[in-house]
This record gives sequence, C-alpha cells and structure tokens, in this order.
Amino acid sequence: MQLHLLETAPVVDRSDIAHCRALLRHGSKTFYAASFLLPRWLREPASALYAFCRQADDCVDVDGGRLQAIGELRRRLDRAYHGRPATNAVDRAFAATVRSFAVPRDLPEALLAGLEWDAAGRRYEDLAELNAYAARVAGTVGAMMAVLMGVRSPQLVARACDLGIAMQLTNIARDVGEDARLGRIYLPLTWMRDAGIDPDAWLANPAFTPALGSVIARLLDAADDYYARADAGIARLPASCRPGIRAARTLYAEIGHQLRRDNYDSVTSRTVVSMQRKLQLLARAAGLPGAKRGEHDAPCIAQAQFLVDSIEPSPANQDSADATLRWWDLPGHAVWVIDLFERLEQRDRGAYETNSSPGATAQLT
Repeated sequence: MQLHLLETAPVVDRSDIAHCRALLRHGSKTFYAASFLLPRWLREPASALYAFCRQADDCVDVDGGRLQAIGELRRRLDRAYHGRPATNAVDRAFAATVRSFAVPRDLPEALLAGLEWDAAGRRYEDLAELNAYAARVAGTVGAMMAVLMGVRSPQLVARACDLGIAMQLTNIARDVGEDARLGRIYLPLTWMRDAGIDPDAWLANPAFTPALGSVIARLLDAADDYYARADAGIARLPASCRPGIRAARTLYAEIGHQLRRDNYDSVTSRTVVSMQRKLQLLARAAGLPGAKRGEHDAPCIAQAQFLVDSIEPSPANQDSADATLRWWDLPGHAVWVIDLFERLEQRDRGAYETNSSPGATAQLT
C-alpha cells in the first residue's frame, strides 16, 4: 500500500521541520498539540503544510488584509511547485512535501483564493456562500491532509472537506466579536436580517443580543452537521492516523459546545475550553463511534466538489482503514498533550504580563 511507503520515505529536511514546528507551537496550538497523536511519517509533512498555510493567512491578515500579499504568495507557490522554493525553511519544507506526496496544486491555489476573499473584505449572504469560503480556507487543508495520509477516494476526500468546513464555521462562531472589531462580518447576512439585525448598523456598534445569539446558534448547528459527516470518514482512515484527526475534531467541536454553554455570546469575551475538559475529550477520542454502512458515501457538498475533483482517485480499496496498524495508549498520551497545552498557555500568559503591547495571533483550522 502507498501508506506503508510513506511511513519510511524521507520527506523534508529535519531542521526545516523544526522551524515549522516552532512556528505552529505559537500560532496553531490546537493542531500543534493534536499532531503529537499522529504518526511521525504524517506529523512532519503535515507540519510543513500547516506552517505554509499559517504563514499565508498571517501575510494576508496584516493590517486587516492586503491584496498585494496575494501576488507574493502566488509567486511563492509557483516556485514551490517548480522545485525552486524561496530560501526560507517553511517554503523549502512545503515544496518538499507537495512534491513527495503529489499534492495537487489546485488545493493550495484554492486556499489563496479564499484568503484573497478575506483581503477584499467579502461578505456572505447565506450559508451556501459561506460554505464556498470555508471550503477554500479550510476544506482545502482537509483535502491536503487526506492526500498526505494516502487517502484519495472521492468519498473520503469529501469527508475531509466536511471536517475543514466544520472547523471553519466553529472559528467564525467563536470570533464574531473579534472579527467585528476588525470591521468584518462572516455570519450569513440573510440570517442576521431574519433575526432583525441590520448588519451595517450592528458592525458600527457590535454588541451581543439574544437575536445575535440565535444566528450564532444556527451556525453552530450547521457546523455540527459537518462534524457528523466527517466522523464517517475519520472512522475509515488508516488506523495510525485516526487518533490525531479525532483529537483535532473533538477539540474544535468542543469550542462550539462551550459557546453554547456561554449562551452563544462570542462578542463580550472569547470562548475558552478548560484544560480539564480538554483532557477528558482527548482521553475519549479513541472511542468515537465508527461509521454506519453507507455514511461515508454521502455526496460532497456542491461548494467543495471542485476540491474532490482535483484529486485523482486511488486504486480500489487502497485507502480503506488498515486494521493491522496499532497505536499507542491514547489516554496516557492525552495527558502528555494536555500538559503541553497548559505549558504553552502559561508561557503565553507570562509573555502577556511582560509585554505592554502583545500581538494576537489567530488560529488556522
């Protein structure tokens, strides 16, 4: 199987990977911690992939979004795919990864298209339009991760896109207030109007109301639908990959559950999942229910179909779950990962206390 070949193939320079991991340790904490539950053959190229995506998001998000950054990112992408990456660790690691795993260029291109929508300040009238955005900025990452795992069947790639979209919708629900203070609205505008909220008037003076809470609740319900669809795909991943992907899925979904417990108020304060709760969730991650027959065959949503179509399907049965692969004791390692979370957060709190003007870093799904 292709999976076993990838387990032993050297992919990227170790010093470049170390640089990528350091970047993610501060900028993408959920992925960084969950990645320790991935096998090393996947963790390292996934880190290169996420680091490039993280940097791309940061480049475009500077000063509220810069269209000129998109051109530079496309030049970097072109160099990476021509085997002449820019002379920095992230681009070198990314170029080696997309070459070694044959990642279709259409996937990172779509990511940059979504970031360009951010830079242009695009708004979304309904869930279909928002899904088109989420497919580009997060469904693409899910699809690329599927390729790294050797998973290329249309059904399972569609489920990977579902997971990325679910995470992005969760991010949007969590960051309503933070986005508004930057002059941005990602909530579906028709949903806001249906709730009696004028989007422009609200943006001029963002505040939480029960009406806004009803809109956030609708978005979280939509995210939960995609998490449920993704579960069917996770259950069919190679056995060594499931714990890390389940951990990321479970931790992100819990942000939405906590936001519900906070009465949907993501304007007054940022929703936080406690360390104790994260520990409980990670310890249970290995026990998520498997897919029922046919669940993974649900059609891809229309807005993500172009991502599925960009990936050449693998031979029949090649990317089905490999039951012979074993994994370590997840509960024991969950404790270690939670300790990592806690140390990172303590470090950030210390930096905040000693820095009079700390910068805020957004998370990438």
